Amino acid sequence: MNRPFDHIGVDTMSAIFTPIRYKLSIEDYHKLGDVGILNEDSRVELIEGELIQMAPIGVPHMKGVNRLTRLLVSAVGELAVVSVQNPIELPPHSEPQPDLALLKPYMDKEDRAAIPNDVLLVVEVADSTLAHDRGPKLRLYAKAGILEVWIADIEGQSIEVYRQPSASSYAQKVIHRMGESVSPEALPQVRIQVSDVFA
Repeated sequence: MNRPFDHIGVDTMSAIFTPIRYKLSIEDYHKLGDVGILNEDSRVELIEGELIQMAPIGVPHMKGVNRLTRLLVSAVGELAVVSVQNPIELPPHSEPQPDLALLKPYMDKEDRAAIPNDVLLVVEVADSTLAHDRGPKLRLYAKAGILEVWIADIEGQSIEVYRQPSASSYAQKVIHRMGESVSPEALPQVRIQVSDVFA
């Protein structure tokens, strides 16, 4: 017995619909802000086309960000712009908001968000977010070609330095502990004492 649509080769008894997840573009994400769905108080960031809720800011995280901000601002002077919890556009589907970034000096005159070519260093301060920062977020930065990422591990009182990005990871990882210092590869004259971050 012929069933409807047999003439076009569709087996309506066994066809299975597989939903495809829609990825938001950076443009879509910005439109959500333009129409008021998202605002400056919305604790979300765009990661691989999905809106990811950011962790609440606890006291250890806040303290770590504040200390690193003070240390980096003092150390870099006019060599870079210290950008605090501001977006970096990683087209087409991501716009993370790292805790800190060192941007090339001209960025203090630009009327746009940073893109990978503007970035000297990204810093994530990690307490409850350590697994996410080491996993999806680090892979995202590597894929985008961000040259260097630091993860300040609050519980471990160390700074993990990732360099040499590839399509999915960083080829080099070095951990700097209390009593040691760390410098961005792009600005070797800038030196941060790990103990000053966590003491």
